[in-house]
Amino acid sequence: MTDILCVSHLPSFVVLGDNERDLHQLQNIFLTEATLVGFTNANALLEWLENNDADLMLLDHCRMNDQIDNQLLLKRVRATGNMSRVPLIIFTDSIDAATEQRLLHSGAKEYLLKPFFPDVVRRRVNHVLRYEYLHNHVTQEVSNQVALAEKRLAASRRLFQEMVLALAKTIDAKDRYTSGHSERVADYAKTIAERAGEPKETQDEIYYIGLVHDIGKIGIPKNIINKPGRLTDDEYTVIQSHTVIGASILQNIDEVPWFAIGAHYHHERYDGQGYPQGLKGEEIPKLARIIAVADAYDAMTSTRSYRSALPQEMVRAEILKGRGQQFDPVYADIMLSMIDEDIDYKLREHTPLVLD
Repeated sequence: MTDILCVSHLPSFVVLGDNERDLHQLQNIFLTEATLVGFTNANALLEWLENNDADLMLLDHCRMNDQIDNQLLLKRVRATGNMSRVPLIIFTDSIDAATEQRLLHSGAKEYLLKPFFPDVVRRRVNHVLRYEYLHNHVTQEVSNQVALAEKRLAASRRLFQEMVLALAKTIDAKDRYTSGHSERVADYAKTIAERAGEPKETQDEIYYIGLVHDIGKIGIPKNIINKPGRLTDDEYTVIQSHTVIGASILQNIDEVPWFAIGAHYHHERYDGQGYPQGLKGEEIPKLARIIAVADAYDAMTSTRSYRSALPQEMVRAEILKGRGQQFDPVYADIMLSMIDEDIDYKLREHTPLVLD
């Protein structure tokens, strides 16, 4: 019976029988096709299983007439060595519907009738082994494919993270006064989202939004971005256009539709006096309201072409002043608590916050 060799080695069968005659019969049936170890004593079987494995177990139904002994024996077998998933076949002198149901409910994959007919025994054993082989093969293949998919997904996420971070550095490189600005805004915004109770997925989204919120500055002339001193009204209008430019760059990235939100709306004000659309209150997307606070905080705590970084107490006063006007009061309050906790004023340009 060549099919019985569907396992990668010569199969090993362990048998617990009621008499030596049955054991010899089974040994003769599988003489060249499997290694068969037989027992008539349950304790000897359990002792053997402590140091040995099997591909199949055959158990005489006479050993199972006592339901408590049956449950105890099978429980101990399943808890021994690597027998937890080894298929079980039960052999018996006679069978009826109730007995068959009881045998299958006991965990048996198949049953054999005595006296043994070699072809029938081989066919049924082969059926069980083939099923187990296919089941294990498919299970392993599914497990391998899941692991491969997870590995590829992790690699894709790393690539995505690295590309967005590289893009953020490219954005900041255009302005010599805002080195690391996008990364700090992303970190601050993620912390605000976390403290606001947003789920991990939203925290990650807002982190990436923070990294690219100023991408529109790619389209702003460098002489305006790096101009020392105050901007003229016309120059300020040009600067304001970076929100629209940024949204137009990011809006066609279908896989991350939320990318464009931060770029487009991070200069809207809670009181409706912001740009580019003059949205008010909760008309402004939540992600943009969070970015707005983080962006303003970093702008005040960083050196710019027209001024040095502001003292912490002045920054706090400005955030408090803008609460409910420039900023959503919920996120302003979180930023204020972060400032109050930052006793040594570490949350600023030279020491960006690092999050996991």
